[in-house]
This record gives sequence, C-alpha cells and structure tokens, in this order.
Amino acid sequence: MDTYYTIEEKYLKAVDEVSYGETHKGLNLLNEIISIEPEYARAHYQLGLIYYYNIKDYQTAGYHFKTCMELEPAFPDNYTDYLDLLVFLNMDKLVASVSVKALNNPGVEAADVYNLLGLHHEKNRLWTKALEAYQKAFLAVTENVVKDDIEKSLKRVRSKMQQIQAYAYHITE
Repeated sequence: MDTYYTIEEKYLKAVDEVSYGETHKGLNLLNEIISIEPEYARAHYQLGLIYYYNIKDYQTAGYHFKTCMELEPAFPDNYTDYLDLLVFLNMDKLVASVSVKALNNPGVEAADVYNLLGLHHEKNRLWTKALEAYQKAFLAVTENVVKDDIEKSLKRVRSKMQQIQAYAYHITE
C-alpha cells in the first residue's frame, strides 16, 4: 500500500486515479483528505466533479462545488462546472448569483459563463435574454470550436424566435 505524507500528495494521487479511470480510488483518497482537512477546497472541487459527472448525485455535487466556492472564491475552475450543474437543475437564483461571481473572477472564461447563461435562458424560453447572453459569449470567445458552438446556439435561438413570431396572431377590428 502506498503511503502519502502530505495532503497535497494525496490530492495529486487522487486526481491521477480519477484521470486514469479509477474513480473509486480517487473518491476514497479525496474523502480521506476531507476527513483530515475539511477546508481543502480543491478536494471539494474534485468530489463535486465526481459526484456530478460520474455518480450523477447532483445534491452532493452541488454541496461540494458550493463548499469549494466558499472556501476558495478565487479558484476559477470550480465556477464553470458549478454553473453547469445549476443550469442543468434550472436553479434560477443560484445561476444568477454564481454567474455574477464567476464573471468577477479573473481566471474564469467569460465565454463559458455567458454560454451557460444563454442555455439557461433558452431552457426557460426567455429568447431575448438567451440571444443577448449568446452574443456576449460570442464576443468573449477565443477558441474556434467554442465559437462554432456559440454560432449554432445563436442560430437555434433566432430560429425559435422566428417560429414563435410565425404563430403570433393579431386581432384587428
């Protein structure tokens, strides 16, 4: 059995285990870290990732993402995944507050945040807000692959807006 002397060594080993597909081993190491040092924010982040993407336990994932954000608000990696979870769960108030915090954090990719905001508004049929968010994402994007996805989202929302207008009836006397 391997012996790790520091929390950082355990953390790096846990991240390695997860990246090699050994999620259960990584989960055990991360839980060990949290039991020893409950305020180790990045372990909470990794646990949030595992619970969200692998285990699909959204409540536990949200707890760990939120805890990470509270413990280390300047840690940029957490925001996009946490916001993705909140958009998926359609949690309006938290989407609004976390997106503001994310956009005020210098390490967070603004295009990703705006893209998720656009998706949130689109899911809620707020077409104008969705279009505005996607346009902001388009202006902030720096990668061609993401740019293409945003262009598709803009086209999709415009199409939905036209579809709605096509069925709008006006009563005149």
